[in-house]
Amino acid sequence: MSRKLCYKDDGTFKIVQFSDPEFSLPDDAETKMVERMIRIVEAEKPDLIVYAGDVIASAGLQDPEAAFRRACAVPESLGVPWAAIFGNHDSEGTITREQLHALQLTYPLNRARMDPPGVHGSGNYVSTVAGQDGHAAAALYFLDSGSYSPLEHSRMGFYDWIRRDQIEWYAGESYRLMNENDGAPLPSLAFFHIPLPEYNDVWDFGVCYGERHDIICAPWINSGLFAAMIERGDVMGTFAGHDHGNDFWGEWHGIRLCYGRTTRDAYLGRPFAAGARVIELREGERSFDTWIRLEDGTIVRDQPRHEPEGRTSENGARGQRSN
Repeated sequence: MSRKLCYKDDGTFKIVQFSDPEFSLPDDAETKMVERMIRIVEAEKPDLIVYAGDVIASAGLQDPEAAFRRACAVPESLGVPWAAIFGNHDSEGTITREQLHALQLTYPLNRARMDPPGVHGSGNYVSTVAGQDGHAAAALYFLDSGSYSPLEHSRMGFYDWIRRDQIEWYAGESYRLMNENDGAPLPSLAFFHIPLPEYNDVWDFGVCYGERHDIICAPWINSGLFAAMIERGDVMGTFAGHDHGNDFWGEWHGIRLCYGRTTRDAYLGRPFAAGARVIELREGERSFDTWIRLEDGTIVRDQPRHEPEGRTSENGARGQRSN
């Protein structure tokens, strides 16, 4: 099988984003989640599956590699190309992000790439989607948003941020792909686990669609990725996980900032069905469609509208809550 991602003959390319599945123990809860994932994939028939971080909940696991292999087995068994980025829970135990990234690269249907040298984190890569002519027609950026802030002692927030060298790497790849595309920015999407600070801005000052039941746990340091994406003019939308009770999206300065939908548990103490976000690109168009498919098969295209509140959301972590 070719490792190249391609638009279908009808000019579409579909992605299913699974957020925060947190594989840990092969118990009933995990079995039900896997069955849910299989139903969603069989219904949507995606061209790519993306694990948007917290693929496993590694803390305290005796065999975190086994948990990750069970996650890898889902797309592999379904014959669907896939890629993963990592979240704060993936490397809390006895396995590192580097080991997880190396492990995913051993699977035949995995479409991740080896890490670029000298770039912070593990799981920074770009994959292109070929058009009908065989040339790159879209790009998918995957970035390691880290885990916990190294500056907790100085009250700089609980969660990590995308670092300057990662942003420079993204900009360099963006320039390269633009030059290969006759000087035009390549329509692109970006995936990372921890939302950018701008997710607070779009909720507070823009019109959003969807639900927000969790604090937006963005880093307190804004390292400038959003500004770089504005400057480059290629990224149409970003996709995060991390905050299990949030599934909203909103457009901010021409970029759609989107959450996924938790695939396992929202930890809310109230009903919030698990599911996945679905994204569909169209060749030759600088746009995409997105919707949510829930565990019972319901498709949610028209999410509830949220008007701007004009204030700063609560920032930072949720203490002992797990996300």
